[in-house]
Amino acid sequence: MVAKLNYFELPVGDTAASKTFFEKAFGWSLTAFGPDYAATMGQAGSDIGLNGHVEDAIAAPLAVIETDDLEAALASVEAAGGRVTRPIFAFPGGRRFHFCEPSGNELAVYVNEPG
Repeated sequence: MVAKLNYFELPVGDTAASKTFFEKAFGWSLTAFGPDYAATMGQAGSDIGLNGHVEDAIAAPLAVIETDDLEAALASVEAAGGRVTRPIFAFPGGRRFHFCEPSGNELAVYVNEPG
């Protein structure tokens, strides 16, 4: 199983305003996925997502780990003592789950499944 940290998701109160800020401040291009989510796509290094959907956003930045086998990653996280906070779900571009590591930090693991 391959796993690498490659994405940071920020909770935002106004997706459009935050999108505009990052585009102006850093020259990044963000793709809107509806009114409540925008993300960079294929930046050098890690990408960033802006989550304005109140029901989906967590209260802190979310580090996201990419894997090539989501079910194996889930089993590995659980076997290592991680607590799943959101079971596997689909989103535009793939599937992911959220978990807390022993100190309580919430992270996500996703598999890229375009289309």
